[in-house]
Amino acid sequence: MADKSRKIISILIIIILVLIAILIYAFIIRPGINGYVFNKQIEGYQTAYSEILQVVAQCKTFPVKVSENQTINLIAVECLQQPQNNSTSG
Repeated sequence: MADKSRKIISILIIIILVLIAILIYAFIIRPGINGYVFNKQIEGYQTAYSEILQVVAQCKTFPVKVSENQTINLIAVECLQQPQNNSTSG
């Protein structure tokens, strides 16, 4: 009888430890990982955004692919409003 009780208690302890591990993962580890991933996504967005702004601020176009056959070129509005010198010297 004592041997059977020890096996049952051992199995119950293992089940409890597995449940505790699942709870720790669900409420501590996974939110930490998700927070890290989210922060890295925001960091990547900010880096890309600042690099795009640097390019268009130099009056260069920045192509953005919308679909397979369509691209939009970004440029600063100030660059479009600058007077263009179309005269040719002869």
